[in-house]
Amino acid sequence: MVNLKIDGKDVQIEKGATILAAAEKVGIKIPTLCFLKKVSPTGACRVCVVEIKGVDKLMTACNTRVVDGMEVTTQSERLKKIRKEIVQLLLVNHPLDCPVCDAAGECDLQNICFDLEVTTQPFTAEDVNHEAINGWPLIQQVPNRCVLCEKCVKVCHETIGSGALFVNDKGDRTFIDKDLDLCEFCGNCVAVCPTGTMISKPFKFKSRPWEMTRKASVCTTCGSHCQVDINVKNGQVYRLTSEDEGTVNNGNLCVGGFFGHAFIHSPERLQRPSLKDEQSTVHVSWDEAFGAVADKIQQIRKESGPAAIAGLSSGRLTNEENYLFQKLFRVAIGSNNIDSGARFGVLEAYKALRETLGYAGSSNALGKIGSSRAVLVFGADVTAEAPAVDWQIEKACRKNDAPLVVANMRSVKLRRHSNTFLGYRPGSEVALANALTRLILDKGLADEDYLTRFVGNLDDMKQALAAVDLDKAIKETGVSRQFLEEAAEHLGQAKSVSVIFGRDILTAANAGDKTRAIVTLALVCGALHGDIGGLFPVHEEGNMQGLLDMGVCPEFLPGFQDYSAARGKFDVAWRTALPQDGYNALQMLEQIEKGNIRALYLAATNPLVSFPESARWRKALEKLDFLIVQDILDSELTKLAHVVLPGASFAEKTGSVTALDGRISCLGQAIEPVGEAREDWTILAELYNRVSRRTDKINTEVLLREAKELTSLYGDLCFAGEGLCKPCRKLPFAPEEKSLQFIAATQGDVEEGLQLLVGKNLFHFDLLTTHSPANLEIAPEGWVEMNPATAATLQVADGDKIQVVSSLGSATSKARLTDKIPQDLLFANYHFADLNIQQVMPQGKNLVKVEVRKA
Repeated sequence: MVNLKIDGKDVQIEKGATILAAAEKVGIKIPTLCFLKKVSPTGACRVCVVEIKGVDKLMTACNTRVVDGMEVTTQSERLKKIRKEIVQLLLVNHPLDCPVCDAAGECDLQNICFDLEVTTQPFTAEDVNHEAINGWPLIQQVPNRCVLCEKCVKVCHETIGSGALFVNDKGDRTFIDKDLDLCEFCGNCVAVCPTGTMISKPFKFKSRPWEMTRKASVCTTCGSHCQVDINVKNGQVYRLTSEDEGTVNNGNLCVGGFFGHAFIHSPERLQRPSLKDEQSTVHVSWDEAFGAVADKIQQIRKESGPAAIAGLSSGRLTNEENYLFQKLFRVAIGSNNIDSGARFGVLEAYKALRETLGYAGSSNALGKIGSSRAVLVFGADVTAEAPAVDWQIEKACRKNDAPLVVANMRSVKLRRHSNTFLGYRPGSEVALANALTRLILDKGLADEDYLTRFVGNLDDMKQALAAVDLDKAIKETGVSRQFLEEAAEHLGQAKSVSVIFGRDILTAANAGDKTRAIVTLALVCGALHGDIGGLFPVHEEGNMQGLLDMGVCPEFLPGFQDYSAARGKFDVAWRTALPQDGYNALQMLEQIEKGNIRALYLAATNPLVSFPESARWRKALEKLDFLIVQDILDSELTKLAHVVLPGASFAEKTGSVTALDGRISCLGQAIEPVGEAREDWTILAELYNRVSRRTDKINTEVLLREAKELTSLYGDLCFAGEGLCKPCRKLPFAPEEKSLQFIAATQGDVEEGLQLLVGKNLFHFDLLTTHSPANLEIAPEGWVEMNPATAATLQVADGDKIQVVSSLGSATSKARLTDKIPQDLLFANYHFADLNIQQVMPQGKNLVKVEVRKA
């Protein structure tokens, strides 16, 4: 520890701390302009200069380290004069355009001028500022307002890891420029800019900060659940912002959080219930809509039994809404035919986690990734799937020098920062994971103490891994032994490891086997040992964890309680006899086709675009006697529906959501639902009472308390009402001795030839952001990416229209050539209904053999 004096106050602080940090510790404020706590100090503005006894020149407090016995003065007439002159020099050619500048009212430069009483300008200089840059999408750059603090550049490089912004030219002609090919359009450069240099085009001239109210909430575009403030004026959401201090995301947002909220006020918003008769669809009152749904459910239940009715929900609903959805079906309707899109993704992986580790989800808080001493990212493009996880990886690997191993079929962004890149052949994930695990064991780097203490069948594990044929694995994966050895040493030698896996694993064929292989790798390399690091499955849908926690699948009741084993307990709690069995989504499709399921309730999910074999789903939905769609946007699906029930967006509702790491947060209702739309839980509550002929008091607090009483998920949950609640799981994961089970994972055949991989676009989240003009400006349509060598073989040029054909059907799209895709692999995103790439994808797979034809 270091002892010093600041303005006569004694301060004790850790060695290596700055004067600025020491002053903050004792409540002394030193003015700053370029300082930003979450990035390295620049010392560019010089506003934070202080006097140090025995030192002739003034020193910048933001980057001067304290030493023992130092005596610092932060306020004096000399300092006031110099700071004032510094600001005057910054303002030499700064335009006096505060009345039309978007930053007015929240401008750090404006504030410091008031604080230092800068009211005159004694200096002049030739104005050689670069002209305003208007050609960038979404963001305008006005160089003559810039004070060259470099906050934007440092956040871009150090926090986001994009590296798009850079300092161009030199001297007084210096300005901040951008490599658009690297830009992630996260908006953080706008958020940290202390002036009006970086301006959000969608927000420009819309409102002054003092005209808006702020409502604390969380962003639900992905499963990270960044804490945000929803900025509202006259009932309209104008922007989302986030504070650096006291938020789990440290004030950072991604393109979805910063720009992707305009769907809330989209012209396609559903605002009134509607019913379809034989001739047309007409708007009706809520009472008529509820009556029609309840009457038809009663009719079908009487004629064909409750098993003729099924429902699909989604991670766009809150915990309470999903809890009520499954209860509506199991109690009021008497059907266990409930499921979601998780059937085609995370659910199989979660089953594998439960079989091996006894839990389903992340083993630690996301923030623990940033302190890891090594990171493995396996089958995930976390920059697209969960950007906040990417920021933690950047912190671990770029700030704390932890080695990064990236295993992927494609050359994703994190490859640029990786120490070792394992570009494996499509479908060879089990072979790759097994090979890495075998090498760690062979090198004597396994976490033997942990394995001996906690793995119940360790001998079986070691015997199976000893049988792994490394030469065969090298052939199957296409990864050299050198890279495998290198990666194994990085992971095995580290004191703490984070293992992160994502969509390419979760949505794959044999997702369970692939997850089991990764679990074994995580156990052997020590990822589950200790408070730092962990095992992190990354799924991209906003409340997918909460959806599964609430038991929206036929296998589990709330809390991942086995349906058959726990049914009696819930019979008593719910005063009913639950149905014996139920169909999952795959079985529902078959039963609809056979005519056995006559009614389907779709809550915030769209099988016509999001599900594999989407064309088959369309034909099945057209056969239904009764289709109920509860959603917020008009689509092809709502046009098929017999009843449309308009729900609410995340900004219009109350309730809770559960993040990737089990953190439960409460949504803040910033505005009322548009038009006559309603919060989704109120719709489900009304239907529950009408169908069950009960008069239960139902609200979000009642629902969550009930879930807490019936499960072990929320033992330490606090009902704070708004904002961040306590974590709802005990983290890090702490198993019982000998409770972990090794289950061998088998590598299936690795396909040869041209294959299509379906995944997520960096700039879009689910289907909602395809209704956001900002996101559409940078990614206006879907496309199929391919390697230039593959394109040359197929005689396809960049931008050509092509037809991708599988055994199930075809999809037409433009081709985009990129060297980030290996030869014999195509990649397409699933967000766009016009492309509808899921119609060529089989159920339970994310890879399929295809042919390509000119369209």
